Amino acid sequence: MSDLGTAPAPTRGETTVEEYGGGLRALTSRFRGGDLGVLPVVVGLVVIWTVMQILNPVFLSSTNLVNLTLECVPVGVIALGVGFMLLVGQIDLSIGSLSGMAAAVTAILFVGHGWSPWLAVPAAVVISGAVGWLYAQVFNRLGVPSFVITLAGLLGFLGIQLWVLGAAGSINLPFDSGLVAFAQLDFVPQWLSYTLIVVAAAGLFAAGYLRARERRRAGLAAASIQGLLLRSVVLLAGAGVAVWYLGRTRGVGWMFVLFLALVLVTHYVLTRTKYGKSIYAVGGNVEAARRAGINVKAVYTSAFVLCTTLAAIGGVLAAARLAASNQSSGGGDVNLNAIAAVVIGGTSLFGGRGSAFAALFGIVVIQSISSGLTLLNLDSSYRYMVTGAVLLLAVALDAVARRSRASHGRA
Repeated sequence: MSDLGTAPAPTRGETTVEEYGGGLRALTSRFRGGDLGVLPVVVGLVVIWTVMQILNPVFLSSTNLVNLTLECVPVGVIALGVGFMLLVGQIDLSIGSLSGMAAAVTAILFVGHGWSPWLAVPAAVVISGAVGWLYAQVFNRLGVPSFVITLAGLLGFLGIQLWVLGAAGSINLPFDSGLVAFAQLDFVPQWLSYTLIVVAAAGLFAAGYLRARERRRAGLAAASIQGLLLRSVVLLAGAGVAVWYLGRTRGVGWMFVLFLALVLVTHYVLTRTKYGKSIYAVGGNVEAARRAGINVKAVYTSAFVLCTTLAAIGGVLAAARLAASNQSSGGGDVNLNAIAAVVIGGTSLFGGRGSAFAALFGIVVIQSISSGLTLLNLDSSYRYMVTGAVLLLAVALDAVARRSRASHGRA
């Protein structure tokens, strides 16, 4: 959880934070090398929140922030899947249609056929996962670009969504169902929130301590005990204040906890497993990855499947949040916001660089802009223009960082 920046690909010959000797020297070296991590998006988020609070004091109220956390989840989960695709240098344009189709399938099985949500939701998710596998076969065997494959999927699965919904065009989910309650009404008890924070801080310290001990045994530089303690204390204090403040109204929603759990699991997979290193390696240099013995086709297949699976989960959560599935589910700006969130969060469009936290920070930025402009009673056109400007800035920073890394490497 400490590595909020980019996990480097082992095949690219980049120096890790630990190898610099830790501390301020490591951060300075990373920044000079063009590895800005999530720093730009965090600074941007602070600026956005400050401006919005000045323009409307309601923005940072606990009530609005609780709503903000819940609104972030559906598209945030979809963005988490997009991150896998961007990390391997590919793109999925059908995520919006797939999320809408998954919502429609869930609604028709749950309401129309009387299935339990425990069966309807997994069925929709499995179908979407199978779509990702199909994409991968076309990509790996026929060499069709992912852009074209998923563009066709965008149109095709939108048609399937409309066909599933039928002439009615909308299916309401029961308000008394557990699915709707999870997305709208279920909040973590305050005592449990504090308990989870303490467990998270202790787990962060333990994980850092064990890793530091392993590195010292191998003769490598490692983080100090004081640094690990400070990191855990900062997490404990920051999360504790956030939980206290949100608890002034409704608290932390279980749906947001699910999103955080998915982000942390994804972060662990990308930074602490052989599979995660393979993801970065393929995105950094596919030919080098192949020569290193990585099954490139399998990595691509996993990225497609994970992306479509998470798109389905996000679509189901969006339908539960709305308590309905209709023809507009997954439409509008869902596609663009999911992709923009990952890029704004620091994931490179060119593959090989990014983190799981990109989806979290990026979607918070986008939803903060949307929430702030809504409170100011401004037309939605302003939201599109501001989000577009932020996206362009993020891509520009990425391009500058790439040139900086190239210059740093030649030096």
